[in-house]
Amino acid sequence: MPRRKIRDLADARACLDAVAVSRMNRAAWAHANGVDARSLNAWRLTIERTTRSTAPPTSPGRLVELVALPAPRSTATYVVRCGPMAVEVNADFDDDVLRRLLAVVASC
Repeated sequence: MPRRKIRDLADARACLDAVAVSRMNRAAWAHANGVDARSLNAWRLTIERTTRSTAPPTSPGRLVELVALPAPRSTATYVVRCGPMAVEVNADFDDDVLRRLLAVVASC
């Protein structure tokens, strides 16, 4: 005869309480009461994990904002002059952006 699965948290707690009162091991209690032992054990583990994860922290937590900044590749800078105008870029400049800047400088 198939054993019944634990329906929900309340059912699991009631069964686990009954196991504790009976002083039987979980498998024997489950067999004697028509309960699927694997289902009972899975609920036991779920309850234990939930209890551990929701336990109050030993010290108050605080929120810290982390901001990821790109690592600098080089500290070298370059100055491109066109008459009295100048464009300054660092070593990791974008070629397309530089072309647009130079077009603006040349048009002045």
